[in-house]
Amino acid sequence: MPRQTKASDSTSSSEAIAALRESEARLRAVFATAVEGILTIDERGHIDTVNPAAERMFGWTATELIGRNISVLMPDPYRAQHDGYLANYLSTGQRRVIGIGREVFGQRKDGTLFPIDLSVGEFTVGGRRLFTGIVRDITERRRLQSEVLRIGELAQQRIGRDLHDDLCQQLAGIEFLSQTLTRRLQEANRPETTAAEEIARLIRSAVEYTRDLSHGMSPLREEPDSLILALEELSVRTSRHFGITVVFNCPAPVRIADPEMATHLYRVTQEAVSNALRHGKATRLEIGLANVAGRIHLTIRDNGKGLPRNLPKKHQGLGLRIMQYRAGIIGGSLVIQREPTGGTTVACTVHIHRPKAAPSENPKHEAKKTTKPTGKKARAARR
Repeated sequence: MPRQTKASDSTSSSEAIAALRESEARLRAVFATAVEGILTIDERGHIDTVNPAAERMFGWTATELIGRNISVLMPDPYRAQHDGYLANYLSTGQRRVIGIGREVFGQRKDGTLFPIDLSVGEFTVGGRRLFTGIVRDITERRRLQSEVLRIGELAQQRIGRDLHDDLCQQLAGIEFLSQTLTRRLQEANRPETTAAEEIARLIRSAVEYTRDLSHGMSPLREEPDSLILALEELSVRTSRHFGITVVFNCPAPVRIADPEMATHLYRVTQEAVSNALRHGKATRLEIGLANVAGRIHLTIRDNGKGLPRNLPKKHQGLGLRIMQYRAGIIGGSLVIQREPTGGTTVACTVHIHRPKAAPSENPKHEAKKTTKPTGKKARAARR
């Protein structure tokens, strides 16, 4: 009997070892054949393992990456901030990416950037705390999304031009006729003169509103300084329509040769201004634009009620998400924060030169030259 028990235990141990080896083989196969890139790092941020998909995605071999800091796969400013984020999480438990996931930019060995969907998990093995990063290259998805936005912008610009070139002209003609009619009624001392004057005033107001609407739908042209002109006009229109103070600050010329980038920055500003007026009830706005060391810094500050101190993601409006999405499309970062003294600041930062691998990149615009007038002449021409 004892011999049978010993043999039985030996068989059970062999089966357990075989099952363990089979399970390990399956995990290795999944790791090696996964379409998404998989990396693990330790508490210091050093790379522990890399699967073949990640090697192909980033252009590094596993041998080159293992032992190096994960920040080698990140562009600035994420590279400089990563170790601080990790240390902050280990000391406070406050999560930025772990267990949440986000869309960011990765950097290949040759320096090119590409958009990725990053999900990070945490686990413990043998008393070691490790982190797993699942990386998906979303270049094609971003390209398609950018193309959808571009088509929408073109349609909107076409409507804006139609409003300006067709409807405004028709309204201007009607205004001229109403003025002529008013003058004849005055000469005839008719009682309908007052009504005719009111009609002329309303038509003139409709012309101004339609012109402003057309500029809002088609704010930018091909000139590299078009964003400055568009933001100036946005400031003037907002101040005039809502009776508030709007200050536009641009200490030095900011020239952006990429129309898509300029358009997204303008739309971010437009949405931030709208939120400040509708939700923040602001009476003063400051719009700032600057180029610092090859980076565009766009800020919109208001003196309104400000965002709630803790805004759950489910309560974030569509406008906030669209601003974040637009910033991501052009490879920028967006920060929305409540100011201690009240009000809200929206800050968007983006490299003035688009990443080499950025979606919907159009190098033709980079080389395009223009001799069109700028400043007051350009604004007059647009009217």
